[in-house]
Amino acid sequence: MPKNSYTKQQMQTVTLDDAQKKLVTLVEQASLGDAFIITRSGNPLVKVIPVGPVPESGIKRLGFMADEIHVPDDFDQMNNTEIEKLFADG
Repeated sequence: MPKNSYTKQQMQTVTLDDAQKKLVTLVEQASLGDAFIITRSGNPLVKVIPVGPVPESGIKRLGFMADEIHVPDDFDQMNNTEIEKLFADG
């Protein structure tokens, strides 16, 4: 079985009876990235995951501006003399 993000996290499990009753809701959630496993008698039968890419949630992720902002190597030393003067003169 290939490794993917769905195998690394704890997935919701749903009994076959509950899946039949809530199929529309469960499929909608899975299409948004909330994969789940259907079980019968406590044994996993199938894993339901989205077919294509999960739509973005609108939440900005860390690194979303990668390669767009460049920080100089000496950023922590910039204006050091001026800052020291402000505290010394205060």
